Amino acid sequence: MFTLDSTLDAVQTGQKTFVKTFVQNDRIAQAMNEYVDTQTEYTKKALKATSDMFSNITSESVKAMQEASKFDLTKINETFTSAFAKKAK
Repeated sequence: MFTLDSTLDAVQTGQKTFVKTFVQNDRIAQAMNEYVDTQTEYTKKALKATSDMFSNITSESVKAMQEASKFDLTKINETFTSAFAKKAK
């Protein structure tokens, strides 16, 4: 199954490889790698929160549709009809 985490990890690996290849100063390389790690952690948390939100929205929408399908229109029609019939008398 395709996940966004694997894509993020691939991007992070590419960024770290770039730093390892082209940045010769150890302190700068360390700072850049920490930035990449922090950026990846934040992005994963944001994607998880977004995914959880859409899962909850979908779940609640399905529940609402199931409840709406249980609504008995025949019964409500009989109730309205009897109410109007009583008022007409």
